[in-house]
Amino acid sequence: MTLPVQRHGTDPGRELAEPGFWQQPPAHRLAAFARLRAAEGPVFVPEGSGRGHWALVRHAQVQEASRLPKVFANAPGVTTPEPARWVRALFGDSMVNLDGPDHAQLRKIVQRAFTPRLLAAAEADIHAVAARIVDDVLAEQPDEFVSAVASRLPLEVICNMMGIPEHYRAEIADRVNHASENIGVERGLASRLRMPGRGLRALARMQRMVAGIGRERRKHPTDDLISALVCANVDGQALGARQLGAFFSLLMVAGVETTRNAITHGLSLLTDHPDQRDLLLSDFEKHADGAVDEMIRHSTPIIQFRRTVAAEHTMDGHVFRPGDKVVLYYASANRDETVFPDPDAFVITRSPNPHLGFGGGGPHFCLGAHLARVEMKALFRELLTRPVGLRAVGLPDLAGSNFDNRVRSLRFAFERP
Repeated sequence: MTLPVQRHGTDPGRELAEPGFWQQPPAHRLAAFARLRAAEGPVFVPEGSGRGHWALVRHAQVQEASRLPKVFANAPGVTTPEPARWVRALFGDSMVNLDGPDHAQLRKIVQRAFTPRLLAAAEADIHAVAARIVDDVLAEQPDEFVSAVASRLPLEVICNMMGIPEHYRAEIADRVNHASENIGVERGLASRLRMPGRGLRALARMQRMVAGIGRERRKHPTDDLISALVCANVDGQALGARQLGAFFSLLMVAGVETTRNAITHGLSLLTDHPDQRDLLLSDFEKHADGAVDEMIRHSTPIIQFRRTVAAEHTMDGHVFRPGDKVVLYYASANRDETVFPDPDAFVITRSPNPHLGFGGGGPHFCLGAHLARVEMKALFRELLTRPVGLRAVGLPDLAGSNFDNRVRSLRFAFERP
């Protein structure tokens, strides 16, 4: 990897490498990204002795890298740190960590499984699940939003779509929490030594569970996504046990965690901006799509993804060389002043709104973007149009992750007439 000749304490990107940076309030981090966007080109972020990455913080930079997969490769991994070889060998490569023909073939199998019939059934189920969740909330009146509402919708929808038996679901929810709770979160040495094993054990148990269901569905297929994936015949291929497990893990984290965080941030944003909430309620069907996209832009559930440079490329005057590491900071790109006027404002009528909350385009654009939008719209319709409204109480308890804008908890209350 080619590094600049000199590094010193005034490096503009050094702040992103400091553990405490991600524990700072969101306004502090957004101000730092604004300073980086004002730099002439990509900024280097040191990560240790002889290591580091180039930060892509502008909207155009993130889009360009996303749409050049032969230059900016997802392999060997998009997370920080990259997955160890033995982890990849044990659990299989997730689709998000693949490139070229391997990624194209796997994505083709998955896309074929999402038939129009399956998607139509999933959309109908989303509305039913959203209504049931809000019925439960009104009856039980809990006070913590993430567990009572935001986590339930995407988990139940994905489990229904996949065909996961009811008796497995509580355990799956617990495994998902254990597998993802410390991604991107700075921890002490003792915790770092202890927690990876806990997360990997949770992942292994979840994958064994879904592999067992897959074996049963090969023998006795039903009308669900697992059956479609393991019985597929796309160029003579279907998903094997490890591929199914890796896809399910990706779906649980990408489909459950990101959507639950977007929903939670959405309630907080509507509470903090009552004028936008009133506008949404004045004509929900007219403004709901714009509100959902603005919630996603403003909160940006996935903060960043990593890429490895595979071929020499020049961007904004900087020459990237094979082996260089770059990080696509979606959280910064979604506040780019040249694309989004008054970017820190929450405006549900923002148009156009070319946010990168589902990626910057290219072959890795999020497969679940449509379903996530449908889920959020259905849930907020139920939450906001019932006789007893809801509002957030206090600030979200953020995990302080450098990977995703994760909310651990958010208190909420009922609005009384």
